[in-house]
Amino acid sequence: MLETEQPLSILVTGGAGQVGLELLAAKWPDHIILHAPARSELDLSNPSAIERIFSSRAYAAVINSGAYTAVDQAENEVAAAYSANALGPALLADATRAAGIPLIQVSTDYVFDGARVGEYNEDEAAQPLGVYGASKLAGEMAVLRGNPRSAVLRTAWVVSQHRTNFIKTMLRLATERHTLRVVNDQHGNPTSARDIAEALKRITLRMIEDEAAPRGIFHFVNAGATTWAGLAREVLALSEAHGGPTAKVENITTAEFPTLASRPANSQLATQRIQREYGVVPRPWQSAVYEIVDQLSAKE
Repeated sequence: MLETEQPLSILVTGGAGQVGLELLAAKWPDHIILHAPARSELDLSNPSAIERIFSSRAYAAVINSGAYTAVDQAENEVAAAYSANALGPALLADATRAAGIPLIQVSTDYVFDGARVGEYNEDEAAQPLGVYGASKLAGEMAVLRGNPRSAVLRTAWVVSQHRTNFIKTMLRLATERHTLRVVNDQHGNPTSARDIAEALKRITLRMIEDEAAPRGIFHFVNAGATTWAGLAREVLALSEAHGGPTAKVENITTAEFPTLASRPANSQLATQRIQREYGVVPRPWQSAVYEIVDQLSAKE
């Protein structure tokens, strides 16, 4: 650490999730200290808990990567989804505005209905199909209205070596079945949690250093699009190449795999704005998936 650089603390919520774990594992400047309290210590729906956290030390920024992400369960647990995804961000917006610091909020492709052809840009009208997407959209609005120094990073199809996600599910199922039936009519951008963390890091450090840094809504996903079936084939081919489990993938339609919550048929997000404003250039999703399967294979 340079003598002229004073230690700066950043509050990270959702530190036990895929993105949160990658934020904590990322290489930050020596003068940056991350604080990621457990959910038991920081209940985002509790104003007193937030007040205690903010009174414990001075923060330079907050990254809110915590969320209620049980998409189907949210249809029956509306209050819980809105508490985590809308009320929590609103309270953080108030606290960060009062402290005069930036708030960076992680959001989702589920704010869109998936009806359009091609990529969604940040200015497209948001029309969520279910409770999860609606609660995340409410959180976006609360953040942008509550703190003028805020940024929302929408992402999609998050995968990593951590927690439960599509890649790990496919690898597990491949040890149990010879054929996997996977939806082939939903299109999106598989995205590495590690790459999301790097994008968040770039935005956060810039917003700390520059009060005029770009703010508002940004999209970040890995480059290129595929379907869930296409992603499954890529994952299982890579696994087989590593000597791991594999299986045949059979295409099915969304109608053949009914879920409680509707999913957008098209989740593709345009990333030109974050490339232009922050110089974040996404790598191809295939490269990101290769890295994750390689990491998982090395653990076995």
